[in-house]
Amino acid sequence: MKYELNLDGGFALRPADSSDAPRIALWMAQPHIQHWWKQDWPVERWAQEIERQTAGVHSAPCVASVDAEEFGYVELYRVRHDRLAEHYAYEEHDWGVHVAIGDVTRVGRGLGRQLLRSLADALLHAEPACSRVVAEPDLENTPSVRAFGAAGFEASGELHLPDKTALLMVRRRH
Repeated sequence: MKYELNLDGGFALRPADSSDAPRIALWMAQPHIQHWWKQDWPVERWAQEIERQTAGVHSAPCVASVDAEEFGYVELYRVRHDRLAEHYAYEEHDWGVHVAIGDVTRVGRGLGRQLLRSLADALLHAEPACSRVVAEPDLENTPSVRAFGAAGFEASGELHLPDKTALLMVRRRH
């Protein structure tokens, strides 16, 4: 899935490719990410996962940067192609986001909420038919829930997913 987005605040996204697997594997092994994502896979598996995602229509794996410094992993996905579609009344053009701040020196400094706001604004601007951007952080992942809230996402109820109890967070077009 290819998608061009213009983010503000010095943020940029670029499509991930298999050459990013070593960095993404390192980020996913960080305790603050591994606990929630449970994807501390070897480099080879990350390379395969990135190739699988880029070959399909479900999701787009990306590397996030701010002021030209790469710091995190982002997945953009169409809810209609995702298991999440089975758990809430999605709309045809809903986008979903997964974000992991891999650079531990940038965790807890408000970067996540700034990225999430910029990302949601860019998705809503790029596609007029889209009226919502959603996320489903683990209900117990307080830092993530707070970041989404600070980025303008509203809590829209609990979701009982196979691997977690999540809080559906929704950012609506204003």
